[in-house]
Amino acid sequence: MTVTARWLARILPALALILAAPASAQVPPDADAIARYVGLHRAAAAGAADAIPGLLATGLDPDARDGNGRTPFHVAAFLKQHAAMRALAAGKAAVNALDKQRYDAVTIAAVADDPETMSLAIQLGNSAANTTSIYDGTALIAAAHLGHDEVVRRLIAAGAPLDHVNNLGWTALIEAVILGNGGPRHQACVAALLAAKANPNIPDRSGLTPLALAKRRGFAEMARMIEAAGGR
Repeated sequence: MTVTARWLARILPALALILAAPASAQVPPDADAIARYVGLHRAAAAGAADAIPGLLATGLDPDARDGNGRTPFHVAAFLKQHAAMRALAAGKAAVNALDKQRYDAVTIAAVADDPETMSLAIQLGNSAANTTSIYDGTALIAAAHLGHDEVVRRLIAAGAPLDHVNNLGWTALIEAVILGNGGPRHQACVAALLAAKANPNIPDRSGLTPLALAKRRGFAEMARMIEAAGGR
């Protein structure tokens, strides 16, 4: 078996897992769910920020869950209802809560390529360092995977852990290479990670470094950047 065949044999099970439950495994509330909402979930979905303090004053739980484990704060993040997010945070909502898929508001916005909602969630106290998703990853890993370069830059500025390794054995840098398309946005993610001093030599479980992976995928510009940053 060639080296490439051995590498593919190692990586295919992980790729199969991702394809079975991709980053889009996030479940935003659909129209039927929104129509059934009451109380704080309804106010969050509608962006009725002025109603939230009164609802909280009646004793409603700011962290009540819908059928998919979404709190009102999650719903507001999914639907980009920024005023509702502020009102819920002011009402002591648990802004770091995870939904049924183990996403917090920061990761919800990171996957949606929504830097404004993500930055607001961070401003309101949602940590950029949380371990999220079924992959025990981070918002930074998810954003690098998807090529959401502005999100990556903001997460780095917010102190997201650069070298977190998820349960697939991959860092944000590895995911930008191995799950990216090699195009400008994924290149920008790699550049941002390297500029922030992400370790370019953490290997995957097969022992391949980001540089080796970039070369294997034929991503010459990524390989050049990684090598210039000390990648081996």
